[in-house]
Amino acid sequence: MLTLSSDLQTRLAQPLKIGAFEVKSRVLQSPLSGVTDLVFRRLVRRHAPDSMMYTEMVNATGLHYVKELPILMEVDPNERPISIQLFDCRPDFLAEAAQKAVGEGADTVDLNMGCPVNKITKNGGGSSLLRQPELAEEIVRSVVNAVDVPVTVKTRIGWTEKEINILDFAKRMEDAGAKMITVHGRTRAQGYNGAAKWEWIAKVKEVLSIPVIANGDIFSVEAAVRCLEFTKADGVMCSRGTLGYPFLVGEIDYFLKTGTEKIKPTPIERLECARDHLQMLWEYKGDRGVRQARKHMTWYSKGFAGAAELRGQLSVIENVTQGLELLDQAIERLSRSGWQEEPEAELLPV
Repeated sequence: MLTLSSDLQTRLAQPLKIGAFEVKSRVLQSPLSGVTDLVFRRLVRRHAPDSMMYTEMVNATGLHYVKELPILMEVDPNERPISIQLFDCRPDFLAEAAQKAVGEGADTVDLNMGCPVNKITKNGGGSSLLRQPELAEEIVRSVVNAVDVPVTVKTRIGWTEKEINILDFAKRMEDAGAKMITVHGRTRAQGYNGAAKWEWIAKVKEVLSIPVIANGDIFSVEAAVRCLEFTKADGVMCSRGTLGYPFLVGEIDYFLKTGTEKIKPTPIERLECARDHLQMLWEYKGDRGVRQARKHMTWYSKGFAGAAELRGQLSVIENVTQGLELLDQAIERLSRSGWQEEPEAELLPV
């Protein structure tokens, strides 16, 4: 039976303070490119009403040259707390973008200094800033001076195994005015491979006075508790564990607050959530939403008899009606036959 140590209970009993802003949950939903749009955040918030949500990352240079703000920055006035994440390597463009983010209702502005994708790093953004700590400092100071909401940073532990510089880098971010830092316990070179090195998150926690959020390999309530016990972090951020499973943030939050585990959703309940997701994406984005839904539908379709076949069908849906029919048929089959769990390999993005 999973239990919370008294020390962990005491540490996490108070709201998470990000500068002057308070969040009533120590579990955060990570920004995920192509995933954490308004629709996905609404699904996560059904189960985690107090948790901080993040938009997909927004290119500050792109914002500088457009008249209308991108749909990536659209937030529901009622979806508090909410943070808009920005990326770039230009302090002035990021400061300008941060002001626009606050204008859209962001409670905090998060700066992405951890994305490992080549198209981001080759232009000086994301985790490439780990190799340019002076520029990263300048960016944080510029954004802090531009807005009146807390500025936070999400990063990795280093560029490669031989270039792990997170302790110095994190201290620089704090000194520049960041009010919280989220550390993904992998290097840029690792991508999403290998185990997250939680020991480095623990070391960061020892040297900073601002909140430190642990990120990496949080796929279950048990993993979240182990991570918090090991790192002494101020909270955890869920990323790939929520793909096809927007219940996870709420499950962890509930356990940390009550010491009791929620009953996990059945395959039927997961497919009913997938149905809602598809319908909402269609209503929000039309045909483009249906195309975006294909990947989500495959993530939902695992762990039950017939899941592999259903994944193949949902991955090529052409319209919302076709997708809803496939899901309804699958739900009906599982209802008639009585579903059985069938463990499968995790379906995670490369």
